[in-house]
Amino acid sequence: MTTVTNGVRPRTTDETRRRGWARLARAAATSVAATVLSQVVLLAALATGGVPALASSLAWAAGAVLNFVVTRRWVWGRTGRPRVRRELLPYLVVIGLGGLSSIGLTTLSGSLLTRLALPHFWWVVLVDATYVASYALVFVVKFTLLDRLVFGRGAAHTPATTSRS
Repeated sequence: MTTVTNGVRPRTTDETRRRGWARLARAAATSVAATVLSQVVLLAALATGGVPALASSLAWAAGAVLNFVVTRRWVWGRTGRPRVRRELLPYLVVIGLGGLSSIGLTTLSGSLLTRLALPHFWWVVLVDATYVASYALVFVVKFTLLDRLVFGRGAAHTPATTSRS
């Protein structure tokens, strides 16, 4: 039996674990940056009288674009033009599901809080808190799906091959 390697030395378990934690930390940092941008958009829309469904949709879209561009390059090391069917569409499905849950929870929160007749400032603060909390809840699931289904394929994960001679 002859072992043919693809020029990539095998990784140790510790090295793989460290790379995984580093990738998770970079993903968390990009998620924080996307959340900050989303927060600016959300708060601006809510403060100017926007309804929670529209405000959270705009906020989600702003964060999604930033997150895709930065995460693709910095977290998973992908360069060049993104593959539409293998990267962009699965990415949109994964973050779309997270976005829909966030938009739904934010809209529900806004509706329930409206019944309390709170001052507008506190209504905005509480709706915003719901938006942030919903994203914190889905971060780990979203990261796992992006890592396993969207960006985790390719040369960085190609194992050495074994063939018989």
